[in-house]
Amino acid sequence: MTGYKSLGVKPIINAFATLTRLGGSLMPPEVVQAMQEASKCFIDLDELQIKVGKRIATLTHNEAAYVSSGAAAGLTLATAVCVVGNDATKRNVFPDLRELKNEIIVQRLHRNGYDYAVRQVGVKLIEIGTEHGTQRDDLLGAINMKTAAIFWFQGAMNQPSELPFQEVIAIAKTKNIPVIVDAAAQLPPVSNLWNFTKMGAALAIFSGGKELCGPQSSGLVLGRADLIEAVRLHASPNQGIGRPMKVGKEEMIGLLAALERYLTLDHEARAQKFEDIVLFWNKGLSGLDGVVACRDFPNEAGQPAPRTYVKFSDRFSRDVIIKQLLAGEPAIAVAPADDNGIYLNPMTLQDGEERVVLEKLLEILG
Repeated sequence: MTGYKSLGVKPIINAFATLTRLGGSLMPPEVVQAMQEASKCFIDLDELQIKVGKRIATLTHNEAAYVSSGAAAGLTLATAVCVVGNDATKRNVFPDLRELKNEIIVQRLHRNGYDYAVRQVGVKLIEIGTEHGTQRDDLLGAINMKTAAIFWFQGAMNQPSELPFQEVIAIAKTKNIPVIVDAAAQLPPVSNLWNFTKMGAALAIFSGGKELCGPQSSGLVLGRADLIEAVRLHASPNQGIGRPMKVGKEEMIGLLAALERYLTLDHEARAQKFEDIVLFWNKGLSGLDGVVACRDFPNEAGQPAPRTYVKFSDRFSRDVIIKQLLAGEPAIAVAPADDNGIYLNPMTLQDGEERVVLEKLLEILG
């Protein structure tokens, strides 16, 4: 922590989530070692991207794979190739897409801040349905000669009233339109690495720096071989819209090491560990006057993982408690909930930190 201390930056116990602004996740020793080894020599970056992609595709049961500089960069590149493919004569047209397919369809229920990564290509988002739901005819009526792709955002925004994924896939298939899935935070379950593409999605995009515990500035684009090859041609070190979205040799090797590690983990045991921590918190907070603690499921990203929901009476101020936790020693980050509550997430904790979180919270609550 010497580097942080020299800058006056305080390390944080993360009981919030795999948030980018908190650093995503922590890389295990084998990932750090792989990145360190990768930093010690020069290589051909295109060759490395291709060969790392082939290894990742095999591991994830996909046709092809590409390591991007984060999931948002993957969304941008996926959008670009749906518009122009790997046509070298059109690679420099962005963002002027007037003569090309320049419309991306998305359900109103799925709109979120991350779709800016799609819009920045220059496409027009065609919003279908309402905040109350989407019907089959909404999608059919939006498809036209300008439609480049349909985007599906997987996560907490998914609602029973949305047009189901399988129905979207079926309609898109009849129109020969690719469906792109933003699944940045959709691990666990591990099977999502291949489930979306097996169901018919053209591409599925994941963060490398969340549940996979790879480099934070890395992402995975998985799916159709022709689209993945087009992504590579549009991206660094080639000249194209993805040139600023550089992925280093260290990130490629680091993400591969993280994925190999993740696939060997005992995911049932990890799920039980999360349940045990939530139970520990709930028991530790039970009986406190003005405090109710219970299990909440799924978590903030819609992942099948539990967290603790803590509801405070008017005796306490949620915002004051959050500030006190963050200003403490050690600093602890937790998520706000409702008008006067917080969420405690076990997924981003190191061993023993669940006790520190409980002790500090009990200290603040008196």
